[in-house]
This record gives sequence, C-alpha cells and structure tokens, in this order.
Amino acid sequence: MCFIHVMLNALDLDTRGHDVKIVLEGEAVTLIREMREKQNTLFALLEEKFIMDCVCRACSKNMGVLEYNESSGIRLADEMNGHPAMSTYTDMGYIVIVI
Repeated sequence: MCFIHVMLNALDLDTRGHDVKIVLEGEAVTLIREMREKQNTLFALLEEKFIMDCVCRACSKNMGVLEYNESSGIRLADEMNGHPAMSTYTDMGYIVIVI
C-alpha cells in the first residue's frame, strides 16, 4: 500500500513540473515483477516517463530477485556498499524524500 503512495506522489510531482526519481530499496525491490505481472498502470506510467531511476542491488540479492531485476531494464545501483547512495541525488540537487 505504501508504494501506491510513492507512485501517486511521484506522478503528481512530475505533472507539476518537478524532476522526480524513484529509488527502490528494501522489500520494495520485489515489486517490479509484481507490478508488471499485474499490469499496474501507475507503475507502467512511471517506467514510461523514466521516473523509476534505480533499484538497490544488495536488497535485490537479499530478497531473491536480483536476476529478475537485472533483466528488468531498470538500473541497479550499488555505489554505497551495494546500495544506492542518496548523496548521488543530493549532489545533483534533488531533495530526498523517504516513504
């Protein structure tokens, strides 16, 4: 349910002209397959707009979805001990929001 709010807020911000990127961490890394299999329209729109920026490599491995996520077309990030670094985004001027 929480991920629905992430998707809705990201699309709302995008619609209002903000540059938005989603970074999938923790259990959320398992949602790529589920969202695609259920043909979730919000997720499809996020992918179409390139808002889904990356997925955590370490979490993907720990959650057993590394192979699927590697083939998903979404970039796997691991620059911070196997995890995406928020500093990558703050250095580019993004404000990091955690949901």
